[in-house]
Amino acid sequence: MKKIILLGLLIASAATPALAISRYNAMSFTCAEARAIISRERAVIMRYPSTRQRNMTLYDRYVSDSNACDVGHYAAQDYLPTKDRANCPVYTCKPTSDLDDDDILFRR
Repeated sequence: MKKIILLGLLIASAATPALAISRYNAMSFTCAEARAIISRERAVIMRYPSTRQRNMTLYDRYVSDSNACDVGHYAAQDYLPTKDRANCPVYTCKPTSDLDDDDILFRR
């Protein structure tokens, strides 16, 4: 019985890294580098400093397209501060309930 439990724990721990999402400091990359990382990994978490509050770090999940979003969400354009640009265009997941009827025709 102990061997079965140990084997189950080993299999579960081996599968866990596949579920992990990479975390990066956005200010360490240029806009092109950040976009390339997001495109390559499909979804990442980027940290960046707040412009309103000193010593506060903000973060968000950025995705390559709507396929990286959960069901009921879509990829909406957002902006991320990077080393070379204050507003690097990227995508984040937003709930489809936020869409107007006209937006559904034009979503990516």
